[in-house]
Amino acid sequence: MEEIIRIYENQIGISFRWLNSTSNLIQIIFRDVGFHLTMNEIEVFLEKILDTKQQKRCPECQLGENCRSLLLQTPSNKVSMAVSSIELGQIEDLLKGSLFQLRLNSYLNEICKN
Repeated sequence: MEEIIRIYENQIGISFRWLNSTSNLIQIIFRDVGFHLTMNEIEVFLEKILDTKQQKRCPECQLGENCRSLLLQTPSNKVSMAVSSIELGQIEDLLKGSLFQLRLNSYLNEICKN
């Protein structure tokens, strides 16, 4: 089994890189879905989350924040997902946490070179 370098994880998922990969893609897994994304695609995904936050829910919905009535677009034009408000917040945290850790690691690697 290949080993991974964990980047960030929370209640809904995990982001990581394969240890021996030469790719610059980050694997992000949440719910039952996995994405291979660049840092730019993660930023695009975050923008799509902000767009999704603007969607209105049904006022009479009995499920409240657990209702999967929000349509989240992904960086792929061919894939969108139904998510709840709670899941949307967790996905946002996963992506923001991943970007923060990736940028921090990059910054520290640059400092250590000097």
